[in-house]
Amino acid sequence: MKYVAIVGSISKDSINMRLAQFVAKRYSNENNEIEVLHLDKLPMYNRDDEQNMVPEVIAFKNAIKAADGVIWVTPEYNQSIPGVLKNAIDWISRVDNVINNKPSMMMGTTPGFLGTVHAQLHLRDILSALGSPVLIGNDVLIGGGHKKLTLDNNLNDESTVNWLDIVMNNFENFVNNKK
Repeated sequence: MKYVAIVGSISKDSINMRLAQFVAKRYSNENNEIEVLHLDKLPMYNRDDEQNMVPEVIAFKNAIKAADGVIWVTPEYNQSIPGVLKNAIDWISRVDNVINNKPSMMMGTTPGFLGTVHAQLHLRDILSALGSPVLIGNDVLIGGGHKKLTLDNNLNDESTVNWLDIVMNNFENFVNNKK
């Protein structure tokens, strides 16, 4: 299986990027590949450019098109998704809508207690509107991520790792059932 992880942050010290890197390292194996995609090279979406996309947008869309499933890793900004993530969604949903029928799951971390619950609710609504089936009932809401994710992209909280093991297995089954 091939998955892409889309991180809704372009911050150089993003704890959500650390989470995505941990997930890619832990769950990539002989059967599964997880590629972490970056949003920092995507231009702002403009309808005038959608028929003549820059190479960065084409590569981004092609990576999603080739994937069996998408892992969304989002921070929470003002109780919603970050603008860079919405921008990426606008690019992938236009013209050929590469996210349509593509299974998705969500996760996120924040220094606060609730994780990214508000952002994930908004993201779920957006993905649903775009026709992407979302794994439900497997919420990965990591509060205190700045203490749980190390600078070398490890997760030092055993209960969170155990939950991720369950959720990633559930996502693999979810993707297989959508084929």
